[in-house]
Amino acid sequence: MRLVSSPPARRRFLEASAAAAVAAWLGRAAHAGAAPVLGTVPFADEGSFPVDKTVGAGLGRRRALDLSTLSPEAPAVPQDRFFIRTGCPDPLPSTSEWKVRVRGLVEAPADLEAAALRREAEDRGAHVLECAGNSRAAHFGFLSVARWTGVPLERVLGRLRVLPRATRVRVSGFDQHSVLDPGSVPGASWVFGLDQVRDAGAFLATGMNGAPLSPDHGDPIRLVVPGWYGCTAIKWVDEIALVDDEAPATDQMREYAGRTHQDPAGPRLARDFQPATIDPAAAAVRVDMFGADGGKVSYRVVGLAWGGRTPPRALAIRFRPDAPFAPVEQIGSGEAGAWTFWSHTFRPPAPGRYRIELAVRDPGVRTRRLDIGYYAREVEIARV
Repeated sequence: MRLVSSPPARRRFLEASAAAAVAAWLGRAAHAGAAPVLGTVPFADEGSFPVDKTVGAGLGRRRALDLSTLSPEAPAVPQDRFFIRTGCPDPLPSTSEWKVRVRGLVEAPADLEAAALRREAEDRGAHVLECAGNSRAAHFGFLSVARWTGVPLERVLGRLRVLPRATRVRVSGFDQHSVLDPGSVPGASWVFGLDQVRDAGAFLATGMNGAPLSPDHGDPIRLVVPGWYGCTAIKWVDEIALVDDEAPATDQMREYAGRTHQDPAGPRLARDFQPATIDPAAAAVRVDMFGADGGKVSYRVVGLAWGGRTPPRALAIRFRPDAPFAPVEQIGSGEAGAWTFWSHTFRPPAPGRYRIELAVRDPGVRTRRLDIGYYAREVEIARV
């Protein structure tokens, strides 16, 4: 078994802090006879994408969160660690007097001042953002939680004189970059049904974790659609347009069609897109080894559950593709919309490669990614 060794000082501190907090939550002394932690088993075959480090520029700017350092004691992710899928555009105009244009099927165009939205903003709760392209190659690190401040989009739309045939709203953001990304298309916008805006509780965010948005996270205005993938959370919002059922799908909607469980070709009209909601999901984030030197050992898997309207309770786990799922031993309490920590003791019968898969054992809950093992992670166990 290969253990993590000599990590950078900051990461070592974060991992130690997380381990201590998780230990307190699990009550390790009670369940394991105060057995010491002997090490952390790294996940296998996940590539070399860096975590907690910003790489690239412009449309290709990325930052993945090191999920292994998270703890139930501090569920919100600081802005300087929150994942980044696209960096702040270098040609972005000054935001000191930022305005959001309101156009389309309204009686008269208008401008929303960012300063006025900031004054009106209120706590909107803790919510997960997950990139639709979050994957094992990036250690599932395009996933974060923050406590957001903002103004409900439905409230903003309710102040407008909307024409009767307006059934949808297109939210667009400034997305021009001098550095492009061959794997992505510039131009950030998404079309929502007015009922989807209401049902999801979408809001125009002006801050996160009690501070203004940073440039990379959409300052001065970004959209947050609770429970939807991050591709819908438009940053640097500069236009809101009321449209009808004939509105075409945007370039961004078509780019992310396959990743949001649509027809990969992308429907032509926005009305034909299904909501880009995140099904209940779960993944392991760290595997700790316990025991005395020279004696038998056991392992404790700690993970996250997120997605859906509320954190899944009927969570199950297995370590072999041909093994039955067993109930996860411990699932923490979590705020609706945020993520929840869970843990499970693992006593492998023999050394070897083990695949950690989760499932929600509720036939009434749709779990498309869990069903195909999307969040499965593997470990090599050498000592039992």
